[in-house]
Amino acid sequence: MILGLPAALKAPFSLTEKVLGRRERERERERDRERNSECGNGIKTYKYNALTFIPLNLFEQFKRVANLYFLALLILQVSLLKTPLCYTLCYTAVLHRCATPCATPLCYTLCYTAELHVLNMTKNGGGVKMTETFSKPRFQESKWMNIHVGDVVRLKKNDHIPADILLLSSSNPNSLCYVETAELDGETNLKFKMGLKVTDERLQEEGQLAQFDAMIVCEEPNNRLDKFTGTMRWRKDEFPLDLDNMMLRGCRIRNTDECHGLVIFAERQWKNSIQKLIPSSLRQIFVILILVCAGLAIGNSFWYEEVGSRAWYLYDGKDQTASYRGFLSFWGYIIVLNTMVPISLYVSVEVIRLGQSKFINWDLQMYYQEKDTPAKARTTTLNEQLGQIEYVFSDKTGTLTQNIMAFKKCLCHDVLHDKPVDFSWNKYADSKFEYLDHSLVACIRSKKDKETLEFFKLLSLCHTVMVEQKEDELVYQAASPDEGALVTAARNFGFVFLSRTQDTITISEMDQEMTYEVLALLDFNSDRKRMSIILRFPDGRIRLYCKGADTVIYERLSPNSRHKEVTQTALDIFANQTLRTLCLCYKDISKQEFDAWAKKHKDASVAMGNREAALDRVYEQIENNLMMIGATAIEDKLQDGVPETIAKLAKADIKIWVLTGDKKETAENIGYSCELLTDDMQIHYGDDIKPASATPQDSTQPIDDWEKESRQVDFVNMACECEAVICCRVTPKQKANVVSLVKKYKKAVTLSIGDGANDVNMIKTADIGVGISGQEGMQAVMSSDYAFAQFRYLERLLLVHGRWSYIRMCKFLRYFFFKNFAFTLVHFWYSFFNGFSAQVAYEDWFITLYNVMYSSLPVLLVGLLDQDVNDKLSRKFPKLYLPGQQGALFNYKNFFISLFHGIFTSLVVFFIPYGAFLQTMGQDGEAPSDYQSLAVVMASSLIFTVNLQISLETSYWTFVNCFAVLCSIAIYFGIMFDIHSAGIHVIFPSTFTFTGVAPNALRQPYLWLTIILTVGISLLPVIFIQFLCKTIWPSVGDNVQRNRKKYEEEEEEEKKKPAPFQRDRRSRRSAYAFSHSRGYADLIASGRSIRRRPAVARGCISSGSWEFYFFYFFSS
Repeated sequence: MILGLPAALKAPFSLTEKVLGRRERERERERDRERNSECGNGIKTYKYNALTFIPLNLFEQFKRVANLYFLALLILQVSLLKTPLCYTLCYTAVLHRCATPCATPLCYTLCYTAELHVLNMTKNGGGVKMTETFSKPRFQESKWMNIHVGDVVRLKKNDHIPADILLLSSSNPNSLCYVETAELDGETNLKFKMGLKVTDERLQEEGQLAQFDAMIVCEEPNNRLDKFTGTMRWRKDEFPLDLDNMMLRGCRIRNTDECHGLVIFAERQWKNSIQKLIPSSLRQIFVILILVCAGLAIGNSFWYEEVGSRAWYLYDGKDQTASYRGFLSFWGYIIVLNTMVPISLYVSVEVIRLGQSKFINWDLQMYYQEKDTPAKARTTTLNEQLGQIEYVFSDKTGTLTQNIMAFKKCLCHDVLHDKPVDFSWNKYADSKFEYLDHSLVACIRSKKDKETLEFFKLLSLCHTVMVEQKEDELVYQAASPDEGALVTAARNFGFVFLSRTQDTITISEMDQEMTYEVLALLDFNSDRKRMSIILRFPDGRIRLYCKGADTVIYERLSPNSRHKEVTQTALDIFANQTLRTLCLCYKDISKQEFDAWAKKHKDASVAMGNREAALDRVYEQIENNLMMIGATAIEDKLQDGVPETIAKLAKADIKIWVLTGDKKETAENIGYSCELLTDDMQIHYGDDIKPASATPQDSTQPIDDWEKESRQVDFVNMACECEAVICCRVTPKQKANVVSLVKKYKKAVTLSIGDGANDVNMIKTADIGVGISGQEGMQAVMSSDYAFAQFRYLERLLLVHGRWSYIRMCKFLRYFFFKNFAFTLVHFWYSFFNGFSAQVAYEDWFITLYNVMYSSLPVLLVGLLDQDVNDKLSRKFPKLYLPGQQGALFNYKNFFISLFHGIFTSLVVFFIPYGAFLQTMGQDGEAPSDYQSLAVVMASSLIFTVNLQISLETSYWTFVNCFAVLCSIAIYFGIMFDIHSAGIHVIFPSTFTFTGVAPNALRQPYLWLTIILTVGISLLPVIFIQFLCKTIWPSVGDNVQRNRKKYEEEEEEEKKKPAPFQRDRRSRRSAYAFSHSRGYADLIASGRSIRRRPAVARGCISSGSWEFYFFYFFSS
């Protein structure tokens, strides 16, 4: 649920308030209140109150299948105490098994989750927020929950905005208002909002607000933060409304003393998040459990029919059939064998995932010191998937590059300028700005070349940059780094943007101040890929200036335009030097032509349906027959370590796709620059490739679903055969579509990485989303699963943390299932000797503590700390990553290996002690062959076996691991001797019934020999198989482990050697299509003068059009 647009959950409504007189207005307001009374404005950040907490929280908890299963098991255990099955189940054993191994972990899980909800309620539920609403000619304080659609509210500096509000007026000039949107998108920089000119002039006083009688018609409530369309009808006129007029709920008023607004949307809000995880392995175990219990129940029926019914000493006075007794036995075995589906697995997995996430957060090698930005794992459920990535989808600008733009070259009047320049003559010059070519400065200062002057005049006028005077210095705030770089360049060459108002823009042209009247501002969007401004010059001329991508500009040039060929040549040169390009052009417009166009523009701007499309059509009518002036080139350098990172990921068989809105030449050359492409690759262009099965088809005819899916499959199959893929001219939606196609047809684990708002769709579509906290705000980070500051950290995230997490989790699951099978199936073998009576094989307290204290800590530490090789070798040998992509360490095969390993161990643990107890004689002449002594020997053998087995599985030994194994064994013997003592039996005689068993049994040497024999036979096959695998069929990891010391020594020697001389290689890099987010055109055209410091607006990457270019790169 997104704050500020909550009404998306309810039926849509529109604000229709029209007032003809005071009484009629009051009646209409009351009707509106009644109609919208159900749309209260209260906020709830939790789902419960004191009365509903217990029932609703339990309902939410038991929606998880695992919790529901153990609740049913708990009820079954209690109910069986009152059935005839009691003759087979010892009361104390069943009671303890009911109370501890099932009830205790279940209650712990429920209480732990409920505690989190209580903390949430305590944290978020406090405080009632107030605001001022207009009522009966004055403002009065009112609770947020009492605000309704149509209310006029007054907000002051630092107030939170209580609903989605139309800004009417403010204390700033021209009703400009600054808001902070950190609670919506994570960005702390300020945004501009402004009221309409008519409301600014007429709605400043309370008396004027009392007479406000407009009707607002707007779009239905939705979940979009970047768009709003509406119209205000007031005093027989219509005024267009858009997002710049709206202040969304959750924002905060900044740098504005006071403002007034009209509530447009208000509604009750809810926030909730539920995660569900049901591993398929547990489903398989449950099926096995049902089959085993059914088999044992059938055995019980046959045994009672043949033996039990004829044994007089087993008669219980109940005349029940063998089938009924078998039915009861089935449920008894469901209880006895319930540890095959361990509830402790959930808790252990969450602890391991939490620890792995903390290791990512604490990794200093992923900490970016320049911006004090550590890596951040924003989820705990995807760590192991980081070790299984097959496809990485990356944005380019700001992800592979730094997104810090520098004006480097330009082409004006057929002259390419690229030599060093001194700007000390310009008092407005930016000291950080650097450029090449003194001849360009001389040309400008001489004022002889009119086209060169026109070139820089265009850069200083055609933009949506905001300016502020701060300490005798001009501070520019641009909607993108590109635009800021262009205006700064014009400033250094003597064309300085000084200020702007509603309908004027003022610049300094070579120390001469000039003011131009702004007639229209045609802002950039991802479809247009250009922006234009229409100005009236001081001499009365009307001229349109336009800048944009070469693909759209060349289509709109006049046949008489000059410089087309030389500009295209320069664009190619810039592209090969990795520079981002724009084309500049102009058009003179007659007054009659402009007046006719302005009327169409007015009609389109107030259209309620498809307003943006209508405006685009009107813009097309004026942006034609343009005259070329020149082109600009901006440098966006690669981030540090990008080529090395891509090379390492490629060696790990991770296929990297770059999805960018840049032009084809740009994409190809940036590929070479970051070493995604190499000289030994053969390049195939998507528009040149025709599938063999393709049939000619009229492009104007729509394609059916079958043809569409066929093309998608062809594209995915062809692209996935390549080592690298670059998609250019793609929109944000198309980026997400490409990711979803690979997920759909390849069933691969995907990762998307980006830094801007236009990457959010791609990040959310992939299995794992990674956000880079760069120059474009925090939207990508807020939508991601993992976040860091530099692309190069992706190598460590995947090859180190991802691989370790995958190996640890797989090893944990394999061992966890093994130890539970080995523990539980002993009951199964014992059933063949107790008449299938559901009698347990161990002491009840051993069953209770086995998964909690005796075998949990060692495997938990393996899941947290184990590593086959260190981080340096993990990065040095990327092939170590391959098992994760293949799912080789945990799959159905590994699961059944763990199952059969557990079956084998349970056989040994039961039958060797059983054979030893058949004919024995103790040192005192007595034979300790009773059930209790057998239970102690089996339990002791099992504890030694499972703890030594995890020791064999451990690759990375620390003091903590060693201590955990020894401590687990010591705890077992300590607790066992304690609960078998006579003292505790005296206190709780019905609870502790194995009095003196352990001291009596374990003083017999042959029982210790039995334990040693059992443990040895259990472990010897494992040791033998591991030896064969590591010597005869070693994996890449085994070879690296074997030669680990050798590699570490080689690395130390390489550090001591001086770095070899390398000849500098000129990299091929490319230009780009027009690339930034929507600018401040609507704000500027609405007439807001800027007094205070404007927000640093985030730049965004252009999304391109459906002109899809795909590059497929194969190794030759």
